[in-house]
Amino acid sequence: LLCPCFIYGAYVFLPFDAPLLPTISARLVYTLRCAAFATFPIVLGMIVSGISRLCSSALEPFGELQREVEIHRTYVSQSVHLFILYFFNMAVLATYLPQEVLKLIPLLTGLFAISRLIYWLSYAIGRSFRAFGFSMTFLPLLAMLLWNLYSMFVVEPENLLA
Repeated sequence: LLCPCFIYGAYVFLPFDAPLLPTISARLVYTLRCAAFATFPIVLGMIVSGISRLCSSALEPFGELQREVEIHRTYVSQSVHLFILYFFNMAVLATYLPQEVLKLIPLLTGLFAISRLIYWLSYAIGRSFRAFGFSMTFLPLLAMLLWNLYSMFVVEPENLLA
């Protein structure tokens, strides 16, 4: 319930508009530029994972990982997988959205970055708390996937392979 409220509130109250993007290639470049900001939590996780691996007190570098190192490694791995899904869905979404609604692309990117950071924090606190951060990442991804499938097969089925 919070994700649609956050997106709607940001859409209405943040004072910016998407630039005029008349072609599909311009929309894809805009999506690519926005997606670069979504990699910030992943790069930060890689840095922290490397530092925690260097500072761990393990005698064997290739031995069993400590919990602190495992948390960061798992976070980075899951975030990369979700980012790939998120990016491809946003790229398809950008081709189907009307110009007036293209403001959603940077908002969804920001939601992805914030929700991954919340997931990382809650995962470090305890495994039972991570569902909130994961749902803030996964449910918008699921909504984008459903909208993309609806747009492809119902709204414009004649342009599916064009």
